[in-house]
Amino acid sequence: MKLLHTSDWHIGRSLFEFSLLDDQREIFEQICSIVRSEQVDAVLISGDLYDRSLPSADAVQLLDHIFTTLTEQIGVPVLAISGNHDSADRVAFGSALLAESRVYVSPVFSGPPEPITLTDAHGPVDLYLLPFLKPAMVRHVWPDAPIESYNDALACVLRHCPLDPAHRSVLVAHQFAAGAACCESEEVSVGGVDSVDASLFDAFDYVALGHLHSPQKVGRDAVRYCGTPLKYSFSEAGQHKSATFVEFGLKGEVSITTAPLTPKHDLREVRGSYMELTDRRNYDGTAVDDYLHITLTDEQDVPDALARLRVIYPNLMRLDYDNLRTREDQEITAPERAESITPLEHFSAFYQLQNNQPLTAEQAAFCQQLIEEIWKEGEDA
Repeated sequence: MKLLHTSDWHIGRSLFEFSLLDDQREIFEQICSIVRSEQVDAVLISGDLYDRSLPSADAVQLLDHIFTTLTEQIGVPVLAISGNHDSADRVAFGSALLAESRVYVSPVFSGPPEPITLTDAHGPVDLYLLPFLKPAMVRHVWPDAPIESYNDALACVLRHCPLDPAHRSVLVAHQFAAGAACCESEEVSVGGVDSVDASLFDAFDYVALGHLHSPQKVGRDAVRYCGTPLKYSFSEAGQHKSATFVEFGLKGEVSITTAPLTPKHDLREVRGSYMELTDRRNYDGTAVDDYLHITLTDEQDVPDALARLRVIYPNLMRLDYDNLRTREDQEITAPERAESITPLEHFSAFYQLQNNQPLTAEQAAFCQQLIEEIWKEGEDA
């Protein structure tokens, strides 16, 4: 049996006020093509279908289109859970009707999940859909259980899961496994209070995790975050997003492979001086319509740089500077003998502390002239 493990679609997401809906539409069409060509038996979505608990109409329509394409046109079942960005109630709405079309979504948590069983030549594969959990949700079901943390909550639920040791088993979950690497686009609690121990998953043949956006394993190969289908922060600029395939043989035989995903617009970081970045020889033949974070290395701020750069790079999302002034954070301290220092020396010291470079001779002459004019106006008054 061959499964496609996906997660954290975040449909409807915007980045720096740029809507990513068209990019998401294109990457999901690519995923559907991969499902066809790879002859996948089922598609898993490990939470965060939407970016917000109250998604836009466009986001809902896109998800409906993807589910329809996968189940009716391609003919594969979809198994999805709600994540921390989703409304569990909204995701679970109509779940009984959806199941008739082989779209299985996690219910609002009310106890251990019952398995959804798929069968291949080697026998049954039990898939357990566990939505994003908080300790309070689990305490509500087992009020007498000692549940103080996310780890306690997950351990309690998994103890009550009706696992058949003879069957191959898959857990689809949306939690933060301790030891996994995070990036800027995620919501992770300070101090890791929402983390869970990966050893809790030992009874499962494969654990399809969502929540963290970087593809990675946690401990053994079969406990895995597949990552997002698109880059959702510039901390992910160096990553290569992919589709994750999980293939089962006999009990205990699991192989994992990936296929690259190519976005409509890549998310890239570029640095250089304004003159370098606006020199046609440097940008001709490059993907100027990618989503960019540009860092200018000019020592002086370039007037209206964002608007001027967007003439060449229309999808410039973020603009920063990296120079002497921004590199060093110096405290401005008053001179010990302020009364013995001239106004020009005061200003020169202030300017150097702010900009990490001294006044030029021309700037000093201009300042001196301005100071003298101010003093003269004061005397005349």
